[in-house]
Amino acid sequence: MQFFCDRCGKTYPIDGLRYKCDCGGLFKLRKDGSESVELPISLGEAQTPLVRKELYGARVMLKMDFQMPTGSFKDRGSAVLINKLKKMGIEEVVEDSSGNAGASIAAYCAAADIKCHIYVPESTPAHRIRQISAYGAKVVKVPGGRDDTAKAAQDAAGKTYYASHVYNPLFFEGTKSLAYEIYVQIGFPDTIFVPAGNGTMLLGAYIGFKELGLLPRIIAVQSENCCPLFNQFNDMLPQAETKPTIAEGISIPHPPRLDEMVAAVRESRGSVMTVSEEEIKAANEMLGKMGIYVEDTSATVVAAAKKYFKNGYNNMRKVVIPLSGTGLK
Repeated sequence: MQFFCDRCGKTYPIDGLRYKCDCGGLFKLRKDGSESVELPISLGEAQTPLVRKELYGARVMLKMDFQMPTGSFKDRGSAVLINKLKKMGIEEVVEDSSGNAGASIAAYCAAADIKCHIYVPESTPAHRIRQISAYGAKVVKVPGGRDDTAKAAQDAAGKTYYASHVYNPLFFEGTKSLAYEIYVQIGFPDTIFVPAGNGTMLLGAYIGFKELGLLPRIIAVQSENCCPLFNQFNDMLPQAETKPTIAEGISIPHPPRLDEMVAAVRESRGSVMTVSEEEIKAANEMLGKMGIYVEDTSATVVAAAKKYFKNGYNNMRKVVIPLSGTGLK
C-alpha cells in the first residue's frame, strides 16, 4: 500500500509523517487487489441493522450506524486506520476532533495500546471531552475554532503520526465498509442520504459503491447555517459567515476534501440539500417518538428526506438513510 497525491501523482509511504503532498495535494490510497487490512484489534464492531420505516409517507431504510462501539459510524474508519498503524509499529498519534472522530480514534488507540493526543477547540462541551478522556487519551484544548485546532494538530504532526479522519486515506478505507454492508443486506440502493461535513461518510460510501460497481444517487445534507458543499456544488459564492448549528458534527466551514465531495456527488447524479435548525429539531423529535435516539447531526438526513419526498411518495425501490451518531453523548 502507498499514499499518492491525486494532484501530481507523487507517492509516499503510509507510515511516514507527511499528511499531504509537497505540492499541496491530498493523499489517496493505492493498493493492489490482494491487499487488505486485517482487524485483530476490535471493540466488537459488527454489521449494523437496516430498519424499514415509513417517514412522512415515504418508505425508507434506516441504517443504524449509531450502534457502533463508541456510538458513531466513525468506528468504521478508526478500526481500519488504527489496526494498520499498530501493524506498522506506530506507537503515538495525534488527531483533531471535538466529537465522534476524536472519541473513536481514542478508543481504538486504547485497545491497540497506542499513545493518543486529541486536539479539540477550547469551547468543546465537557461531555464530549469526558468520553475522549475516558479512553486515556490526552486532550489538548486549542483557543479558537475547528480550523485553529486542525492547524495545531498539524503542527504536532511534524513529529508524531497524524491519525486524521480527514487527511489519512486509511480512514476512508474503513468508512467504505458502509457501502459493502448495505450491499450484503439489500443489494445496491437507488439513493443514499448522508450528512456532510468533512465528507468521511460521503466519500466512504462513494469509494465503496464505486468498487462494487454501481453508484447509488448520493444526497448530501448540510445545515443551512454551514453549507460550503451546497454552495460549491451549486456554483454559489461561499457564505460570508457561517453560523452556529445544532448539527455540530457537520459544522465544517472549510472541508479540505471539498472538491472530492462535489465530484463524488456529481458522478452519482446526486444533489446537495440544506435543512434549517427547526427542520432538524422536528426530525429528531419524530425519531424519538419512534424509539430512536440520535444526535442532531444524524437527524439532518431525516429532515432532508422529508423535503425530498415532499409529496409523501417514494417511487424508488431502495432508499437508505444512515443514522450516524447516538444521542447518548
